[in-house]
Amino acid sequence: MNGPVLVLNQNYEPLNVCNQKRALVLLDRGKAEVLEHGMGTLRTTSTHFRVPSVIRLIYLIRRPRPKARLCRKEVFVRDGFTCQYCGVRGRDLTIDHVIPRHRGGRHTWENLVSACRACNHRKGGKTVDESRMQLLRSPFQPKVSTYYILHQYLHSNGDWRKFIPEWEIQAISA
Repeated sequence: MNGPVLVLNQNYEPLNVCNQKRALVLLDRGKAEVLEHGMGTLRTTSTHFRVPSVIRLIYLIRRPRPKARLCRKEVFVRDGFTCQYCGVRGRDLTIDHVIPRHRGGRHTWENLVSACRACNHRKGGKTVDESRMQLLRSPFQPKVSTYYILHQYLHSNGDWRKFIPEWEIQAISA
């Protein structure tokens, strides 16, 4: 009952991912319809339900565009789990402020980068110029797309790809 279900708006725009229990409640109340079924069934005492994989809401939901949360994990994802000073890839990374906070640097997307421990220690409380280091890529605030929101589910749920137009573009550029 905790498997992921893709929720589409009335106009087939991906909205979010919910669990199977929530999807069945939306279906039971007449607020959604099933577009794709997943593997398995849910058995009750009187009936069997095929588990949904993709549902579409009956009514159009208007919502503002989501923004990327500023947290460690999202900075690492933006930088591709790569040190922005030496280019080493890995999971043992730290967050570095390009302009140190004690020098007026802010905790924003444009001032945070992923750094390996050695590079972060070498740079210390200095600026990039003072430490004679170079950034591989300037930090930026990532644009949130449908792919950005759903990419963690797409590899295990291949039947969702036809509902996400950005999947092909992102898959080709990756």
